[in-house]
Amino acid sequence: MSSALYFDQIKQLVELQKVDDAIFAVRQELESAPRDLEELEQRFEAADAQRNRVLDKLAHLQEQQKRLSLEIDDDSARIKKSKNKLMQVGNTREYHAMMREMDSMEKVNRSREEEKMTLLEELQLQNDALAKIDRDYSALKAELEVKRDGLEEKLRKAKDNLEELNEKRSQVSKLIPQPVFMRYEFIRVRLEHPVIVAVKDGVCSGCNIAVPPQSFIELQRGQQILSCPNCQRLIFWCEHFSMPEEAPEVTAPVD
Repeated sequence: MSSALYFDQIKQLVELQKVDDAIFAVRQELESAPRDLEELEQRFEAADAQRNRVLDKLAHLQEQQKRLSLEIDDDSARIKKSKNKLMQVGNTREYHAMMREMDSMEKVNRSREEEKMTLLEELQLQNDALAKIDRDYSALKAELEVKRDGLEEKLRKAKDNLEELNEKRSQVSKLIPQPVFMRYEFIRVRLEHPVIVAVKDGVCSGCNIAVPPQSFIELQRGQQILSCPNCQRLIFWCEHFSMPEEAPEVTAPVD
């Protein structure tokens, strides 16, 4: 193969690789966008479950608080009533009996008051926790709504872009000699992206392993399309030319 023919085919393969790079990026986007939404939905569901647990606990604590308040009020009324009766007691025995009853009720009431204070502290803790959860919950909910609204449009644009890229790939592929294109495709379906890579300082940029000296010498001659002995990707010497920023002018296929 002449050097001119070699360079022309390498340029065509590089152009094809550029299109495949774009296709690869779009496909990654098509795969990751729904996955990102699913992960966000899972985070939101976890936050929602945590929020509901705190709300349930708060409801239970508030019921306990209500019950304790009623019991304390009832006992306070009974103690007050007993104190009024104490003034009307006619004998010592009955007096002491009523005093013991009042002491017992007061002890129970003190215990309930202590329980109520502990309950109020727990209520405050849970309300603080709920406030923090609500901030995260609201942020996740807003992010989820935005992502859901934008996902359909994002996927539509990505699919349109993919369709255009596939059409461009078809056009670029026609400019590559069939045997060379088939070799490219054979590698593409069997190896990880990309297919054709540069060799710089004697190292393959696809696998980051040094190319054997003899292979590197042949690569520098620029007379045949070579593969990396390690990763099997097609290779070219970066000193011959580099990956262009803009697509080169497409030439007619060489027979």
